[in-house]
Amino acid sequence: MIYDVVVIGGGPAGLAAAIKAHEEGGKVLILEQAEYLGGILQQCIHPGFGIHYLGEDLTGPEFASLFIEKVRSLNIPYILSAHVMKIEIMLPLAKKIQLIAPKGTKDIETKAIVYTAGAREKHGFEIGITGDRVSGIYTAGEAQSLMDLYGVMPGKRVLIVGSGDVGLIMARRLSLEGARVVGVVELMPYPGGLARNLVILRDFNIPLYLSHRVLEVHGRGRVERVKMARVNSKGKTIPGTERWIECDTLLISAGLVPDVRVLESLGIRIDPSTGGPVVNEFLETTAPGVFVAGNSLVINDLVDYAVEQGERAGMQAVRYAKNGGLPSMNWIPVEKGGNVRCVIPHYINGENEVILYLRARKPVKDATLVTGKKMHKIPVVTPAEMLRVKIKKEDITRPFKVEVSP
Repeated sequence: MIYDVVVIGGGPAGLAAAIKAHEEGGKVLILEQAEYLGGILQQCIHPGFGIHYLGEDLTGPEFASLFIEKVRSLNIPYILSAHVMKIEIMLPLAKKIQLIAPKGTKDIETKAIVYTAGAREKHGFEIGITGDRVSGIYTAGEAQSLMDLYGVMPGKRVLIVGSGDVGLIMARRLSLEGARVVGVVELMPYPGGLARNLVILRDFNIPLYLSHRVLEVHGRGRVERVKMARVNSKGKTIPGTERWIECDTLLISAGLVPDVRVLESLGIRIDPSTGGPVVNEFLETTAPGVFVAGNSLVINDLVDYAVEQGERAGMQAVRYAKNGGLPSMNWIPVEKGGNVRCVIPHYINGENEVILYLRARKPVKDATLVTGKKMHKIPVVTPAEMLRVKIKKEDITRPFKVEVSP
């Protein structure tokens, strides 16, 4: 059987892509590496999902269940515990996916692919933490999985590295379950989480150490104490500022990295500022017929954005499969101007309304976001919060530049 679209990844972006592709008349298959659909949402029992997309405030499993039930009601086939080993592009409309599944190895043929495999967490070695190799060191996602899927407390006295949303949410989760969170350590001079999550530190009286980094872990068998120090504006340790904090658990919430190893093996161009692929406004990569959405494309703050991207990628993938490719376009590069760290998509055609996702490099109050001919006034812009902007066709210029200024 040859599918119109194979979706790699059964998280929120993948499920949304599969549903949209099916509704557009495509023959669709979902491949999911885990033993269940829903992706990371199944261990996110906190609320905050679906506020923009559904107008409701749901937990992760509640939000995921809506899409899982829709996939099943539409009889969209899926394979669980499916590990994709390799993708081969033989012809523009002939792609082969090699995977290992419970029933053995299998080759699947498809005309188009939507890649939504998500992201991985950074670990301690990536951020320069040294010291004893002991138990009690987890990524925030591992700790969340232990608590919310298996009912296991990772520790009693916890230090968290990183003030992003996952780290802050875990600070609250641990505190509610009786652990003492002795602090949150943040390398930057400003916190990395959304405002709605930063109140967690105040609510539970948790110290926030800005412009600090964790240097070393000490312990016998398990974490006993952790050394941290203040850093300068370049992120370098300031001598003489080192101090030890007593704890039995170190949670590392140092950010996510798009999981694009399979795409890299295809020679697909990667954007260093996002870690994900370079895409046009259809969310098509530099490999024709391979589309990307969700955290494999760019790390999203909100699941609503991942779902929105999934729907767009699914719709365009079917269009590609049914029409023998997408129409040739005179692409306009999206240029990053002042105080813009990253922007998606990288190319637009100027013929349609387009949605941009971008992040600033530094916090700005009373900001002006300039996108082509359009100026948007925003009270506060922070690197932690992704900006989503809809650009009308008449506001697109050649060249097209995006910048954030006071």
